[in-house]
Amino acid sequence: MLSEFRDRLLAGGAEDLLLDTLLEQGRALGWLPPRGQQRTDSTHVLAAIRVLNRLELVAETRRAALNAVATIAPTWLQGVAPLAWYERYGKRSEETRLPREPAQREAYGQTVGEDGYSLRDALEGADVPEGLRELPRLATLRQLWHHHDERLTDQTPRAGHPAASRVRFKTTQELPQAAEEIQSPYDPDARYRHNRETSWVGSMIHVSKTCEPTPPHLLTHVHTTTAAVHEAMCPTDIHQALVAKDVAPGEHWVDAAYLDAELLVRSQEEHGITRRGPARPNPTWQAKVAGASTVTDFTVDWEHQQVQCPQGKTSASWTERTDHTGAACLQVRFAQHDCGACQARPLCTQATHAARSLQLQPQAQFEALHATRAWYASEEGQHRYKRRAGIEGTLSQGVRSFGLRCARYRGLAKTHLQHVATAAAMNVARIVAWLDERPRARTRTSRFAALAPV
Repeated sequence: MLSEFRDRLLAGGAEDLLLDTLLEQGRALGWLPPRGQQRTDSTHVLAAIRVLNRLELVAETRRAALNAVATIAPTWLQGVAPLAWYERYGKRSEETRLPREPAQREAYGQTVGEDGYSLRDALEGADVPEGLRELPRLATLRQLWHHHDERLTDQTPRAGHPAASRVRFKTTQELPQAAEEIQSPYDPDARYRHNRETSWVGSMIHVSKTCEPTPPHLLTHVHTTTAAVHEAMCPTDIHQALVAKDVAPGEHWVDAAYLDAELLVRSQEEHGITRRGPARPNPTWQAKVAGASTVTDFTVDWEHQQVQCPQGKTSASWTERTDHTGAACLQVRFAQHDCGACQARPLCTQATHAARSLQLQPQAQFEALHATRAWYASEEGQHRYKRRAGIEGTLSQGVRSFGLRCARYRGLAKTHLQHVATAAAMNVARIVAWLDERPRARTRTSRFAALAPV
């Protein structure tokens, strides 16, 4: 067992072995019934780095690159580094006093940018030691300077002199989106994200676990992404992993972030997994106004490619097209002479002159989405969806007892390995508690809160 773990660790696949071994035993003992019920949710993970402001980030990235070069080629670096570099980058950024005035801060950022381009120019020389240009810290430096600085060239050089160049420190409005922006030279995978009231720099963990009526409830998979990856982009990878482990559920309980029409259809068709949860609400204004005509009030005849409005009028056109994301959709339009004199027009469209139009998803997606919304709104759906709430207790256990929310290592690969090890440890703790017949802890309530009248 240990030799197999060592071999897979060297091959980069040991993280699967940590959790899969316990799952194999769980299947053999009947704790993981085939096509059972599972639930998934996510929480944020803080990167093992210091959060830097913009000036600290560009200066510390420059310093980290110099330290990396000094480790590989100290003699070469001594020959290209001016004395000012030792003063600016000899200490960590938090140990230096940065300028406070806006003009001085901009000038400092420009100076650091010029230093970065000077190092990049030196690395293009013929005397650069072999392998120096491929250092990961230098790749981070290039990416960060591309985001924060712009190199300008004087197009009117003096006679006999080459074109002069200078560096412009970009404004905050010119910076890339959070999904692309590096937050630390020591963990290039860490990203910034703001979700409701929470802001953090780091990653996300998506935890899947069984939720059968009888325990033990075991963690089946953990999926680690950067903080910039939205939950809606993860279900496909999660389902593929569960299928590969032979622990795919028949019903998968998730929240609205993991549901959309395409995912509902794909998970059912490809893996036979039925997603259960609240679909995202209809974003149109009609859904927010009482009595307005939403898309659910229209009758769609897929065979004849026609739509009938609540007033009995039939659509005039049916066109296949793609939306702004590139996904297939159907554009349905009604005739102007039908909508123009309609008494229900104020509750149907806000267009001044144009007739009502609808953008429909393909039939399978349209029907799956509306069936999910109808199921969740039913009494059965409200009652059964309570099963998903147990995932909150799992995340709480992981955070409070196993340090799930704090990364101990840098880089997404190492952070994921930590998460898999944490999931395996949680499974061991849950199995031991079940064998000892210890009841599951209830939600904590303070003594004062318990006094509140019903």
